[in-house]
Amino acid sequence: QVQFVESGGNLVKPGGSLRLSCAPSGFTMDLYAIGWFRQAPGKEREGVAFIRTNDDSTLYSDSVKGRFTISRDNAKNTVYLEINSLMPEDTATYYCAAAGLRVASTWYGRISVDPDQYGYWGQGTQVTVSS
Repeated sequence: QVQFVESGGNLVKPGGSLRLSCAPSGFTMDLYAIGWFRQAPGKEREGVAFIRTNDDSTLYSDSVKGRFTISRDNAKNTVYLEINSLMPEDTATYYCAAAGLRVASTWYGRISVDPDQYGYWGQGTQVTVSS
């Protein structure tokens, strides 16, 4: 069983930056993709950034493209989300999640942004953007 621990959330002013971290524990060899999702109060969970573990290919939602960067440090077994030019609408709880190889075999080489496809989740870290 894989579990994730997210950290790095904070209260920041518009235009600021943050780096979120996601550290998995447990058996991680069968993970196909790791993603960052966010959920604001009253809104659906939204996938914002994804990285495929076999080649580090990335995928971003249109709402964050150019401002968010997902990356991996294999030595530290950690996934990061660099967030720049923060806006109030980025306020949300940010979750790290992963999809296993078995589920991803139905993706035909693509990266799914559907949160229901991701079976392993962390508890989330809060990002609040406010002046």
